[in-house]
Amino acid sequence: MKKSLVLAMAMALGVTASAYAANPFSDVPAGHWAYDSVNKLAAAGIVDGYGNGTFGGDRLMTRYEMAQIVAKAMAKGANVDRLAAEFADELDSLGVRVAALEKKSDNVKITGEFRALYTDNDGRGNIVDCHSGSLRSRIWITGQINDDWKYVGMLQNEQDLNNDVADEGTSFQRAYVEGKLGGLDVTAGRYNAFFADGNIYDNRADGVEVAYGDKIKIIGAAGKATDDIDKLGFSGTTGGSYAGAAVVADLGNFNASAGYYNFKDIMAKHSDADNAIWFVGAGTSFGDFGLNAMYLKGDASVNGTDLDFLDDDGWTVGLTFKGAEAAEKGSWGLFANYYDLGGQTYIAHTTDADTFDGEGFKGYGVGANYTVAKNMVLTAAYYDTKSKLHTSDKDKIIWTDLTVTF
Repeated sequence: MKKSLVLAMAMALGVTASAYAANPFSDVPAGHWAYDSVNKLAAAGIVDGYGNGTFGGDRLMTRYEMAQIVAKAMAKGANVDRLAAEFADELDSLGVRVAALEKKSDNVKITGEFRALYTDNDGRGNIVDCHSGSLRSRIWITGQINDDWKYVGMLQNEQDLNNDVADEGTSFQRAYVEGKLGGLDVTAGRYNAFFADGNIYDNRADGVEVAYGDKIKIIGAAGKATDDIDKLGFSGTTGGSYAGAAVVADLGNFNASAGYYNFKDIMAKHSDADNAIWFVGAGTSFGDFGLNAMYLKGDASVNGTDLDFLDDDGWTVGLTFKGAEAAEKGSWGLFANYYDLGGQTYIAHTTDADTFDGEGFKGYGVGANYTVAKNMVLTAAYYDTKSKLHTSDKDKIIWTDLTVTF
């Protein structure tokens, strides 16, 4: 045991050695520099030597042995927060709860993301031929409420580099709690809803989501979708209220999912539209490759009239190879996706391709990502899609972005 560590541990007890009996260890005689400190620790029951009457001060301790000493000091009320954090894993194996100590010094975590984006759109028909640039900053705030619950908030700032009319702004876009309630995993508040791998919906929502299970999960969700979406040429319309459920199985190299989500009062500012969408999907991985596919079918209506002019089913398939890891400089990946999705199969699709405001779309996207430095990932992609409702409307997008996380 190092001299400084013995002294620090003894001082943490906040009492004097003279109050205790003589030192019981034969290899720590009176006059030794550590005599008083070792005496105090022994009398307090924090150190007990090696069972042969010796302290073994010149012997190197294992981390497990040190964790035992820290655990005993904690039981005596010693202020050893930093040591508890250092030996948290070993203490956990001893059954010692240190979560409260860790939260004292690190109860709130702040992380962030900065994205610089440039896109070049080659539009045809009614699609505008343009290019754009933007900067987006996100600040995430995570606060531990207790052992089972935490709070998450997110501030977002966006700056449009194409104009100088000061239309950028900062908004509080996420505010929710996550935790366990009995055997359920619960998310509630303004969170990012992600239905059918984002093929139905990928955007913020005000609602609650519960999940039960491990390898096979049963998920239920209900709430209100964001107002910030575009449908059938109407911008800023409401996504309506939603309710649905899904079953997701993660079986190692194979995964599968199936579910149903029902959206009500979509586009309420303009008309009363409903859409019930069900889906089934599967995926597999082999080596560095990943393959996934999904089929979707919707049933949309406006004021009770079916939207027969929109295709009611569709499918998508994706292939990946490796993938950039933000923490690993030089890591990289490739991806490709093909889409043939009717307008009744999605509300706010996850793709960066043009989805033509819910008219349905068909086409493909290919891209690559590369970690240029730790926590700095560059992505370049090309998307070529066309509307399934107005086939003369086409859009080819070159997408490039640099995402920095901290």
